[in-house]
Amino acid sequence: MILRPILLASAASVALFATPAFAADTPAAESAEAASDTGGIIVTARRRQESAQSVPLAISVLGADAIERTGAFNVDRLQQQTPTVQFYSTNPRNSAINVRGLGAPFGLTNDGIEQGVGIYVDDVYYARPASSTFDFLDVQQIEILRGPQGTLYGKNTTAGAVNITSRAPTFTPEARGEVSFGNEGYKQVKAAVSRPLSDTVAARFAGSLTRRDGNIYNVATGQWDNSLENTGGRGQILWRPSAALDVTLSGDYNTQDPLCCGTVYYGYGATQKAANRQYPALRDALIGLGYAAPVSSTPGYTPYSRLTDLDSSLRAKNSTGGASLRVKWQVGPGTLTAISAWRFWDWVPSNDRDFTGFPITTKSNNNSQQNQYSQELRYAISTKQIDVQVGAFAFNQAVHTEGVQQQGSAASRFLLSGALANDPTVLNGLTSNNDVRLNATSFALYSQASWHVTDDLTLQPGARLNYDKKKGWYNAVVTTGSGSVLSFAPVGTTATAVQTAQLGVLAPQQFAANFSDWNFSYDFTANYRVARDVFAYATYAKSFKSGGINLNGVPADANGNPLLAAATVKPESVNHFELGVKSQWLNRTVTLNLAAFRTDISNYQAQVSNGALGVLRGYLANAEKVRTQGIEFDAAWRPSARFNAYVNGALTDAKYRQFTTAPTPPELSGGSSSPASVDISGQRLPGVSKWAFSWGGEYNVPVKLLGKDGEVYLGYDGSSRSSFSSNPTPSIYTWVDGYALHNFRAGYRVEHGIDVFAWVRNATNTNYVQLLTVASGNTGLIAANLGDPRTFGGTVKFQF
Repeated sequence: MILRPILLASAASVALFATPAFAADTPAAESAEAASDTGGIIVTARRRQESAQSVPLAISVLGADAIERTGAFNVDRLQQQTPTVQFYSTNPRNSAINVRGLGAPFGLTNDGIEQGVGIYVDDVYYARPASSTFDFLDVQQIEILRGPQGTLYGKNTTAGAVNITSRAPTFTPEARGEVSFGNEGYKQVKAAVSRPLSDTVAARFAGSLTRRDGNIYNVATGQWDNSLENTGGRGQILWRPSAALDVTLSGDYNTQDPLCCGTVYYGYGATQKAANRQYPALRDALIGLGYAAPVSSTPGYTPYSRLTDLDSSLRAKNSTGGASLRVKWQVGPGTLTAISAWRFWDWVPSNDRDFTGFPITTKSNNNSQQNQYSQELRYAISTKQIDVQVGAFAFNQAVHTEGVQQQGSAASRFLLSGALANDPTVLNGLTSNNDVRLNATSFALYSQASWHVTDDLTLQPGARLNYDKKKGWYNAVVTTGSGSVLSFAPVGTTATAVQTAQLGVLAPQQFAANFSDWNFSYDFTANYRVARDVFAYATYAKSFKSGGINLNGVPADANGNPLLAAATVKPESVNHFELGVKSQWLNRTVTLNLAAFRTDISNYQAQVSNGALGVLRGYLANAEKVRTQGIEFDAAWRPSARFNAYVNGALTDAKYRQFTTAPTPPELSGGSSSPASVDISGQRLPGVSKWAFSWGGEYNVPVKLLGKDGEVYLGYDGSSRSSFSSNPTPSIYTWVDGYALHNFRAGYRVEHGIDVFAWVRNATNTNYVQLLTVASGNTGLIAANLGDPRTFGGTVKFQF
């Protein structure tokens, strides 16, 4: 019987382990939908309904009202409300969500690795990070779980999970709608309707549309880059033949087709190359050859002029969707839940990866398609003394990427030296066509139990047995501008100077790689009620992140043979400790949650640069040791129905404890004596701010208007974060300055009726950078992805 090993493992973990954890919810998210009579908000993070204040998890909760009123229409906006979340995106495919600095390696997406933060929508795991860029659609609640969650969720997640719950079909007719307009051509429409079809069948349908003009002007094309164009729809049918059985069939489809994603020139940082081979000299040389002067040479130019001159077409066409069948059935003393799901993802991009208006790299597109299938079974029993959940999970993902990179007429002058730099034909038209395939399979058995030893003390062991298998294929075929296939010279012969130059920019490569491994992980939590509304927690978790396959190409030897030792990446080994207190005071009008955590990782999966001139994508390698630790707090004050305020904060100290073969930063790269790698032990992980805060509140006054009792309200939400590194290896050129954002809203609402409000986001029009990117070739060129400027508008919502 497959459940027996899980129960035995849980019992063993009770006997072996008794150490640290914490939990903290985001009080600002408390809404009428989520409020419970115990003073907390109801969550389903542990697959059962319970108060967030009593759950021994580090959890942030955002209700539907908080999401909508603060304009958080996708995962990107969540980091402004939850200080421990980091989200990075240069385009939908190259997106990652991290928690406490952990999740995905910092850099361009590599299909052959796992995400450390799992995204779940209505119990279905979304494997692709691109899913996080779509609009939230008819969402009831979002729960962000911090720390390893492998004994709770089907797919193993070492850094956390984002658990999104949609509004379910209802047997009472219901309709909701929302229309927003703003500057920059912003328009957003959302609608949902739910109604019974019979005494046992109910249906719900929802749709959304978001449009916005771009906010970066491209002088080369006369277009505004970085627009929004999102469309989505979801349908659900619920069959409830009895109180013991719910069957829900769901389907959704979402598409994006914006003019995206453009960068701006940020600056230049000197490398070890000769002065005439660095960006200022190369720029001047290309201007001298008749190419148009870059917009960055315009007097008074700054990145925040929001001007670019990217000459390659931009596209970020992104479609995802799928179907799922969820069955919840009361069987014996417990509930059996089965979730069967299929999802797809199609990605059709076009980028300008030389980050300039010069025709250096004229194509850099990686069209990708994915299909995933998952099956999860869970059985949960809840009694006065013990709660037990056991589960089994099966998952398969097939990814096929067809990429192309092509060099242009300015490539020789920009990338080569000597006489060949003056011959445009050497690199013009040089093209690499890549065929990349991945098939990943995962199986897991997992369990978690809560033993209520006394009314005040609960012990919670958990265990997971996991198997992962990945098969990868990488094939890059390179052709010259004349159409001939480029290859390395046979052993014992010498390549021509032209061939050597071409191979140094785009090299053919072909390899197959396989990875498979079993892993056993476990956790243990002790939860003690110190007083009526004060809980203390302690958790220890031993977890892992599955190994992977490098599918962006790997380093090669002198004869062009791929170094297969670099084709696979070892699993991460994770040791996680957490301590915390959840508390409410003054008749539960004040909430204060505190936490301290430490996570140690061996064989951390890190992004490593490839030194070849034209290589735009790095590969992955294992850093020896990484550690993240910190303190978090969430505080809220709700003295009455008229006023509420909150402040959340996180101090995160995330460092490489040992990484002796890290990629060389740009200031040390490009010279004949530049090191192949550097030791960055003790330096900060990329993308992580040491300090991050969110705060805000709302005040309302009762008003009677047109015979309706309502409220006039004023709300404010702010966030800030300190500086962070925007390069896998910290560089003096790529530290992003800290910034603060301020959002306001004011309006009138009637409960379960109409809500009309005006809003302004980034009210102070703060200039800030989301990411900095070092261009390939060691020329010192640095490009930036900018955050949104001030936006303002109005929204009308209705519900009946």
